[in-house]
Amino acid sequence: MLDPVTLTADLIACPSVTPRDAGALDILTIALESIGFAVETFWAGEAPDGPVRNLFATRGTGAPHFAFAGHTDVVPASPEAFVPTINGALLHGRGAVDMKGAIAAFAAAAARTPDHRGTISLIITGDEEGPATHGTVALIDWMAARGIRPDLCLVGEPTSERQLGDTIKIGRRGSVNMWIDVAGTQGHVAYPHLADNPIPRLTAILTAVQALALDDGTDWFQPSNLEVTDITVGNPASNVIPAHASARLNIRFNDLHRGDALVARVTDIVTAHGGTLTAKVSGEAFLTEPGPLVDSVAAAIRTVVGIDPVLSTGGGTSDARFLSRLCPVVEFGLLNATMHKQDEAVATAGLHALTDIYAEILRTTLV
Repeated sequence: MLDPVTLTADLIACPSVTPRDAGALDILTIALESIGFAVETFWAGEAPDGPVRNLFATRGTGAPHFAFAGHTDVVPASPEAFVPTINGALLHGRGAVDMKGAIAAFAAAAARTPDHRGTISLIITGDEEGPATHGTVALIDWMAARGIRPDLCLVGEPTSERQLGDTIKIGRRGSVNMWIDVAGTQGHVAYPHLADNPIPRLTAILTAVQALALDDGTDWFQPSNLEVTDITVGNPASNVIPAHASARLNIRFNDLHRGDALVARVTDIVTAHGGTLTAKVSGEAFLTEPGPLVDSVAAAIRTVVGIDPVLSTGGGTSDARFLSRLCPVVEFGLLNATMHKQDEAVATAGLHALTDIYAEILRTTLV
């Protein structure tokens, strides 16, 4: 048997700030091998975004293949945040809820489910909090090269908001960042006919972009939203017409859109005003309709903690956006109130309860 509190503390003690591993996957490997998992790790990518260490562990054979996905990397913190400390009912330390605690809980749940049909796997990356270029995407490629494809996937992100089990994520909005640049001709403000001011064209672009009608939302998603996040001219002089003006915007979009289609719509506006646009789609929207996986997770929550979870698509992006290409994906984990905060902490009772819920999900799915 594995104790989720002890394993969480051991993982917290590894200062695995993206893309460093700092021994976290070694600790997880030892724990998983002790309960019968075959574990493989590999490195992907190069500096500055890598190298990233990734882990794939499997136990059992055949269908159904139930995968758990997560990340051992964390956002930066002071050195003392990597000293796990139990204070009363709380375990403090970076990664306690996001998301070393969930990984430990799932490992402990798997330890309590030694006899099962099909396959249990863990898909664990060290590159979720960073660029996410050499982590889960590399793991998916690694799995595809070996003909591995899960049937169901649970991601252990901290989805609970006020009490453990109150929220399940069944989808996420997509996200695209765009950079607009408008070139002009520098000149003296007293001689505008000898210059070309790019600012009026940039403001015209932003007015038109913000007037775009995206959508009114869907049954599961809020309306897509476009936000201008930066405007830059970089002109320190009051008597000079600048040579360039630029802006940055982000669109969080629901499953009525695709990222490349949104880029094309904004590009048409930008080019019509003589500007140029570059864009990066960091994730497409996805939705796992209520069905066997969602029902199994919700039923386990009701059995263990006695509440009916809300099915949500809110919040930012996660690596579920990549895994949704493979199979139905649901996200469920610990309380998210302290994630990324200075004093990140998890209730030890919450770790045990999450272990109970994960074990119940495995029991109803595979036993």
